[in-house]
Amino acid sequence: MIWTTRPRSDGAGGLAYWTQGSGPALILIHGVGLRAEAWAAMMPALAGHFTVYALDLPGHGFSPRAGETDLGDYTARAGAFIDALQEPVCLAGHSMGAMIALALGAKKPRQISGVAAISAIYRRSPDAAQAVQARAKALQKADAPDPTATLERWFGNAPQGDGKQAAEACRAWLSDADPAGYAAAYSVFAHHDGPSDDDLRNLTCPTLFMTGGQDPNSTAEMSEEMAARCPRGRCVVLEDAAHMLPMTHPDAAVDAILSTFKTSAP
Repeated sequence: MIWTTRPRSDGAGGLAYWTQGSGPALILIHGVGLRAEAWAAMMPALAGHFTVYALDLPGHGFSPRAGETDLGDYTARAGAFIDALQEPVCLAGHSMGAMIALALGAKKPRQISGVAAISAIYRRSPDAAQAVQARAKALQKADAPDPTATLERWFGNAPQGDGKQAAEACRAWLSDADPAGYAAAYSVFAHHDGPSDDDLRNLTCPTLFMTGGQDPNSTAEMSEEMAARCPRGRCVVLEDAAHMLPMTHPDAAVDAILSTFKTSAP
């Protein structure tokens, strides 16, 4: 099974990770409620070009929490992982992971040689901000929240084929997630409005903004606006994809990442 749990190693920043491949370093950072295996459909192709490190965020998978309360706390732990590698790295992040990747790219321009932000948010509308913050508040009160509504936002009402299998994997991960870790990360995600314009201007490496045309929350317009503010920004919109495009459209995501980072096979 593609979504089977992989063996982990313990890395700097107290982050567990799954690694595969050879070549320059590429770090993958998943979204809220997920885990390293969310990249499993992309891992084999990426591992042909990079040494890939798929991280578990704090409070997710096998990475313990350490009292994280804002995006800077999550970014600091991923930054410690990067520092320990002692080499330039590329970053790819999905959803909240995209927010972390963008923050690191702006903060560590000498260490980050490329950033891919998939399903990132930027300047939510007042209605969207109110809705996501209400969901975050509800998670604070639920020991084991029903993931059905979340999966409908991520995949649509009736995913088919590979999308159905991906949705089932996400249901299991969300159901098994540490409630406190999930709620803490979701609260940070809900109260953050995306990268600042200064951070976007400071992203001098090749930067990909990729989202699905069917994603009502990480919209195409958001990715287009962020790409326009980056010196080397690029926007790719998959019209038939929703929020979970790394799981449902892995080949297109890999192609966009490789072409942005201008990496060739060994």
